[in-house]
Parts: sequence; structure tokens; C-alpha cells
Amino acid sequence: MHTTFHSSIADIDAADWDALNVSGSPFLTHAFLASAEQHGAAAPELGWHPRHASVYDASGALLGALPLYLRTHSFGDFSGDWHWAEAFERSGIRYYPKLVSGIPYTPASGPRFLVRPNVERRTVLRELVGGTLEQAAAWGVSCWQCLFLDEDVAVRAVLEENGFLYRRGCQFHWQNRGYENFEAFLATFAADKRKKVRRERRRIAESGLTLETRHGGEIDAALWQRIYPHYLSTFQRFGNHAAFSPDFFIDAGTALKEQLVVFLARAGSEVVAAAICYRSGTTLYGRHWGASADYHSLHFELCFYQGIDYCIEHGLSHFEPGAQGEHKVSRGFSPTATWSAFWVANPAMRQAVANHLLREQAAVAAYQDEMAMHEPYKR
Repeated sequence: MHTTFHSSIADIDAADWDALNVSGSPFLTHAFLASAEQHGAAAPELGWHPRHASVYDASGALLGALPLYLRTHSFGDFSGDWHWAEAFERSGIRYYPKLVSGIPYTPASGPRFLVRPNVERRTVLRELVGGTLEQAAAWGVSCWQCLFLDEDVAVRAVLEENGFLYRRGCQFHWQNRGYENFEAFLATFAADKRKKVRRERRRIAESGLTLETRHGGEIDAALWQRIYPHYLSTFQRFGNHAAFSPDFFIDAGTALKEQLVVFLARAGSEVVAAAICYRSGTTLYGRHWGASADYHSLHFELCFYQGIDYCIEHGLSHFEPGAQGEHKVSRGFSPTATWSAFWVANPAMRQAVANHLLREQAAVAAYQDEMAMHEPYKR
């Protein structure tokens, strides 16, 4: 058993990689990661240097893998480490490059350490972690960040035994409690909150807009060209760089098929807004939104209510609509803890980070409790 590092995911057989993705996460598919590299989103030009880790046995069978990037800045990884970089530099310690195990531009929780079923899991995990730490020292990185980890007891045990520090975050997620339809979900709300949601949905129903749901396999290149300006517009409005190109979405949609979901709004035949989502067998993930005109409540309809409808119809148990957004709470999304793990090379800085995380975790837990008090459900 040995660990190998790859400068492109194309170096790893797609079928072998996908066989490890037992969670069915769309973001861990070979197709998603390869498209991000091929079309420049996860490429050196944007500060993403692929170094994906793999573990093979003596016969050459792939036992484990890990998305891994050498990073020269923190844009697009949602690590929230900007102040850390400043603190390192003030201490005379170079912060970049750093290592990131995460999904480019995607703050969605999920597995990061992929292990082949029916093998001794902790042995493979220890090989992946140990081999990567050894290489991290050779690369001279300041830290290794494993971002938005799912709740995996074995992974946490192996990371903690190697000195990783866990960091708590908070997002707002929706849980399907077996609702028969959207009205059954709304029936759990207090009366005033229920009226607010119905009023927002009624505005869209009376707007003359037509709503539709398309999966990746149902969107051709011409339709992607009509959707793409809406994706682009949100980044332009905030002065940010839109990393994914039209060709990325065309290729990803073709490969992912039903794992890519787009909610569209049309005025006549014109596409005036779009919400781009992904899904696994259990979870819908909201990722990108944009509109060409200001329709009252359309953002809530496409980004929240259409997704909830979709989850109920397709039997999905969770909906993660993206990072941040306290306005989600009054619409049925509950504050939910997220977890990331950090290995810090410098002992003094590791202690400083550990002290910071202790204080931060208490603050995040208190914030989560406070937000829970504003949930719309009947008391």
C-alpha cells in the first residue's frame, strides 16, 4: 500500500475513482472535478494546483483517494482563513502555499476521504493522512485544511490522532420530516410565518412567470448559453470572479444528468432567472442564482421553495441551499453545525489557532442557539 499524488484527476481512472464515491456526492464525482480542472476553474491560473492523493495496493487496485489542492490564496475555498493568513504574516511565517481538501467554490458538507468498500477502512485512512502529511512537509505548506467534512467517526479519529484541530461553522439547512407536500410542510409553521410564505409564493403565481425544472441531461448547449448570464450576473454585481465557464456547465450537465438540477423562470420564452443546484440520492445542494430583472420574491421561490418542493417530490431528506443567509431561517431552514479540520505545521501557530478555535466554537454555538429561536415552527 502506498500513497501517490496526481497533478490532474485525469491521471486517475474515472470508474475507479467513482467506485469510491459511495455517498453519491455530485461534487466528488470524477466528472465534476475533471470538468472544473479542464475548464479552468480548478487550475493553477486561479490558484488551484491539483495534488489529488490516491492509495493503491500491491496489485494496483485503488483503495482510497482524496481531492487535494495546493493553494496560493484562499479565494473560492470558503475556508474563512483570511485573518489567519494575516496573523501568520505578522508573525513572520509564510501562510501560502497551503493544502486544501475540499470542493472548489463549493461549501457543501460531505466526505473528503474516499475509501473502497470492503477494505480495512482505518488502515487506508491512516495511509492517506500519513502520506499526505509527509508530502505536506516536503512541499513546505503552512497548513492542511479539510473543509466541510461530513460526520464520519473513523475520519475524525484518524485526523485527531494526527493533531488536526476541528472548527465549527454554521449554515442553514432544511430537513424533510416526511412531508406529503409543501402545504404539509407549511402546516408546521406558526400562522403569521405561514402567511408570509404563502404571500411570497402567491406573488410569483400572479406574476405571469412560468417556472420549470430541468436536469442536466435535459439542458442543451443553447439553453446553457441562456442560463449562463444569470449565473454571471450575481458575481458581477458583487465584483467577484465567476470561475465556472459555460463549457463547464455543458460538460458537467451532460455527465451528471439528474445530479444537476436547474430551476428556471421564464417570461414568455425568455429565461429571466435561474437557480443551479446539484443533488445526491439524499440531498439537494443550492449553488448559484441570478436574474435579469427584479421580480418580487423570485429569489425565495427559485432558491428555496422550488428546492423544498423538489425534495418532497423526489424523497430527498436534506436541502443545503448554500452558505450564510439568516433570512433562510424564517422560511424553514434550521441552523446546522458544519465542521472542518486543520493541521498546522508551526507548533506556536498551531497553539494560537487552537486557542482561537475554542473561543470561536463557543461563539458559533451560541449564535446557532440564537438563530434557532427564530425558526418559524409552532412552539
